[in-house]
Amino acid sequence: MAFNLHPDAGIITSFPGLGALTGARVLAEIGDDRSRFQDAKGLKAYAGAAPITRASGKTRSVTRRRIKNNRLNAAGYLWAFSALTASPGARAHYDRRKDAGDRHAAAQRNLFGRLLGCLHHCLTTGCEYDETTAFPAAPEKLPRAA
Repeated sequence: MAFNLHPDAGIITSFPGLGALTGARVLAEIGDDRSRFQDAKGLKAYAGAAPITRASGKTRSVTRRRIKNNRLNAAGYLWAFSALTASPGARAHYDRRKDAGDRHAAAQRNLFGRLLGCLHHCLTTGCEYDETTAFPAAPEKLPRAA
């Protein structure tokens, strides 16, 4: 497979849930021009992982993006779903979102956005994925004094 010969293949496949096939799809959709997305926010919006917030007066709504790269978005949902079993940090992040009241699709979209941010960082810096950096252990909550 030609994907394995690409210079970024090692970085992409170091992510949990990204194998050669899904990794090739992600690379094909984002491209290998590192100046295409100035920051992770632009990549998340392009992929449909960033929410849209509309506010007018007293009304505020947060919705999902309908205009996005559908192929990257579909690959992202597969990536996030398989990362749930491959990464304890991704699973903990997903569970926190579900406990906060998100539905499955919203929690999975949020996880996809988190993973995309990590991917943008790793491709920009040239480093491979590190679980402890991507999902640091949450500090334990201390009981509040009365």
